[in-house]
Amino acid sequence: MGEFKTFIARGNVMDMAVGVIIGGAFGKISTSLVNDVIMPLISVLTGGVDFSNWKIVLKAAVAGADGVIDPATEVAIKYGSFLATILDFLIIAFAVFLMIKTINGFHGKLKKQEEAPAKEPAPPEPSNEEKLLTEIRDLLKEKK
Repeated sequence: MGEFKTFIARGNVMDMAVGVIIGGAFGKISTSLVNDVIMPLISVLTGGVDFSNWKIVLKAAVAGADGVIDPATEVAIKYGSFLATILDFLIIAFAVFLMIKTINGFHGKLKKQEEAPAKEPAPPEPSNEEKLLTEIRDLLKEKK
């Protein structure tokens, strides 16, 4: 139980929870983009066929006792819906790729700034007195 408390108390767990919540919300946005924007455009390009209804019917729907066809009895491979899900995944993966690439770019810039050697200020110019004393010292050395 103590290990669990330590795990929960870490800041990483809260960061992860926020990421999961934002990821779920982004997933809904991406799904809406695919279903409500991209798929209708693809349907127009394919001659008005509803992309999400593309399927291979293995067993047709059966009519009930009242003569009404029950669509729940149909057995079909819904590859149009599957393709929409794949497109949804690709959009999310591309968005995550762009986000990671941007974050890595920021980290790279920060790392370069940290690694750049700090310029040491140039030593101050010696005063006139120091220059004079240096000349006198050099002259005295020459006389010896």
